[in-house]
Amino acid sequence: MSRRETERFPGAPALYSPEERLRRDASVWTLVQGILAPVQFLIFLVSLALVVRFLLTGDGLEAAMISVVVKTLALYAIMITGSIWEHDVYGQYLFAPAFFWEDVVSMLVLALHTAYLASAVAGSLGPRELMILALAAYASYVVNAGQFLWKLRVARLQGAGAGTIAGAAA
Repeated sequence: MSRRETERFPGAPALYSPEERLRRDASVWTLVQGILAPVQFLIFLVSLALVVRFLLTGDGLEAAMISVVVKTLALYAIMITGSIWEHDVYGQYLFAPAFFWEDVVSMLVLALHTAYLASAVAGSLGPRELMILALAAYASYVVNAGQFLWKLRVARLQGAGAGTIAGAAA
């Protein structure tokens, strides 16, 4: 890590204590999150394309709706396993101080995706409105993914500053 990168986070609390870093590296859920996150992102990209296609052309409603359900199921999987990971590392399932705001935004992401499912099942929104709700859910997901990518970067920089092998794999 360069001197400039080290200075980027002066006074910022470490994301992991040495003990938490060991627990993170020992948890099977770290690997699970590392696999699920890019899989969910790929599902998101396909679904986004299908939703936008429907909104622009009116074609492919069923494919778009199924893709949002698949994206939502992937989200539930990553949220459940992420909560278990957070418990393994920090001793609490949600809202650990190091990931408090990411968890807050994750709740919004979950709420919007769940609202999509509930509206689709209840038939309370028309197809266009459902797809707009899906786009709102996806916008919140992009913000949340950005938060986690930022934390990944911070963890790598902090780990490299500590000179640990584990930090380089954060």
